[in-house]
Amino acid sequence: MWLLRHSSLMGSSDIDNWICEARDSTVSFLKDHVEQPLLSIRDELFETFRKRHKGVMELDEVQLTAKSLHRMLLTFSEQTKRQKFPENISDQEMLEIVMARYEKELVHPIQNLLGGELGRALLIQIQKLKLDIETAMLELNQILRANEINFAILAALPAFFLSLLLLMLVRAWFKKDTRAEGRGRIARIQRRLLIVEIERRIMQYQTCVDQGLEQDAKCMYGLMLYSLDRLYRAVERHAQATGEWLYLRQDIIDVGKPGIRTAYKVTTISRMERVYDCLLPSTKRP
Repeated sequence: MWLLRHSSLMGSSDIDNWICEARDSTVSFLKDHVEQPLLSIRDELFETFRKRHKGVMELDEVQLTAKSLHRMLLTFSEQTKRQKFPENISDQEMLEIVMARYEKELVHPIQNLLGGELGRALLIQIQKLKLDIETAMLELNQILRANEINFAILAALPAFFLSLLLLMLVRAWFKKDTRAEGRGRIARIQRRLLIVEIERRIMQYQTCVDQGLEQDAKCMYGLMLYSLDRLYRAVERHAQATGEWLYLRQDIIDVGKPGIRTAYKVTTISRMERVYDCLLPSTKRP
């Protein structure tokens, strides 16, 4: 009754206003917590790909520094050892030669800084330090880019799980609302309960009419029509399969007609639950 009082059937716009507010709130929520995080993830992905393209240049710079260090180490090692080294010799081996020479040069630092190899050894160490810093910055940059995507995904997760929960609730409600259309024992019970509900609404409607409660009578009649519509949808497929639909459909329509007496409607309801196969009680017991 409360639902009908606030519906457009009774001239009230409350439900329409509530639906509009709920729709606007839902659209706003989806925009703020679903659309924007997803767009952020998309932008971050494309931006990461663009930065990754730029990162190739940074990698080339690191490789350039590494090649320069390798040439400096090779030249220093060949001049120090006075022998030719292969091009593929490792930097670690040559660094050992540089450090050994560096330790010897430190015995007389002032003299060797001016006339020895101490200056070159220091420059090689600076170049090595530059390579280590560039490598660390490149790795750090990659970590930060990966975290940007992770944070964007994490921002969308709450909205995703909430949307999934709402979808599950709607799905559960929809299944619950339409389970009277099934073929099992539970579905038969639900259809028979609809018959009971319709009969009760008819009696409540007649009571309101006898008491002169015109407004309440209209509400009860609307609820009875709603229950009839649910029954109509629940039995249609089953009655068509058994060939009963033509007669059952006419009985449902007769029950919904406002000009037919209540006694005839009650008799029709009683006949429906006794005659039609889809409304008979289940023969199987648990």
